[in-house]
Amino acid sequence: MTEILDAPTTVPSRRPGRPSILVGLSFLVIALVVVCAIAGPALAPYSASAQDLTDTLAEPSAAHLLGTDDLGRDVFSRILAGAASALTGPLVIALGAMLIGSLLGLTAGYRGGFTETAIMRWVDLMYAVPQLLIAIVVVGVLSGTYWEAVLVLIVLTAPGDTRILRGAAIEQRGLPYVEALRVLGVPGPRILIRHVWPTLVPLSVAQTFLNFATSLVTLASLSFLGLGVAPGAADWGRMLAEGRDLVDVNPWTAIAPGLAIALTAAGFNIAGDWLHERLAGRGKDRT
Repeated sequence: MTEILDAPTTVPSRRPGRPSILVGLSFLVIALVVVCAIAGPALAPYSASAQDLTDTLAEPSAAHLLGTDDLGRDVFSRILAGAASALTGPLVIALGAMLIGSLLGLTAGYRGGFTETAIMRWVDLMYAVPQLLIAIVVVGVLSGTYWEAVLVLIVLTAPGDTRILRGAAIEQRGLPYVEALRVLGVPGPRILIRHVWPTLVPLSVAQTFLNFATSLVTLASLSFLGLGVAPGAADWGRMLAEGRDLVDVNPWTAIAPGLAIALTAAGFNIAGDWLHERLAGRGKDRT
C-alpha cells in the first residue's frame, strides 16, 4: 500500500496522434483550392467569361459538368477560375492582419504602461463597431475595388490578433527566461523577436488559418452584395448572388459556389486547429 501511495502520479505527455480522416480531407480541400487558383484557367474546359446564348441554363451533362448560367457560361469553369480570388484575397488579409496584430500585440503585452493602454483602447474601439457593417459602408461609399476591400478587412481583422497576441505576450513576460534576458541587458525588441515570438508560432499559425476562413466568408459576403468585385466576375460570392434566382432551373449555379465557400472555410478551420495542436505539442516537448 505504501509503495502505491509513493508511486509518481505524473502522466506521460501525449504526442499529437496521426491526422484523422477529417484532417486529411481538410488538407486535400486546401490542396485542391491551391491547384485551382494556380492552374484553374488551364484546367477549365471553357473560358470563365465565354458566353453561349444558345445554351443558357443547361442542366449538368458531359459537356457542362455543372450546367450553365443564364448567359450560357460554364459553371464548372467559373468555379475553377473563382478559386484565385478565393485564395489570394483571404490569404493577404490573414497574413497582413497577423503581421499588424503581432507587432501591436507583442509590443502592448511586453511594454505595458501607456503603450499598452493606447493600443488596447484602439482595439476596444474597433471591437465596438460591427466589422461587416463597417466594411460594407466603407467599400460601398468608396466604390472600392476588390483590393480596397482587402485592405479594409486587414484593418478590421488586426484588432482580434492584437488582443490574442497581447495576452500571450503578458503570459511570457513574467516567465523566468524573460527576466534572465532582461538582467543580462538584452534589448526589449530582440527579446520579443528572437525569444518571445518563436514561442507563439503555434498560436499565430492557428489564428492565421482562422483569419483566412473568416476573411473568405466576409469577402464572399461583400461580393454577394455586389461590393468589391465587378459584375460578371468569376467570384464565388458573386456567383452565389447571380445564381440564387436560377435555382429552380439549374440549382448548381448557386449550390456550387456555396459549397466551394463552405468547404474551403471548413478546411482551413480544421487544418488550423490540427496544426496548432501539433506545433504546441512539439513546443512542450522541447521545454
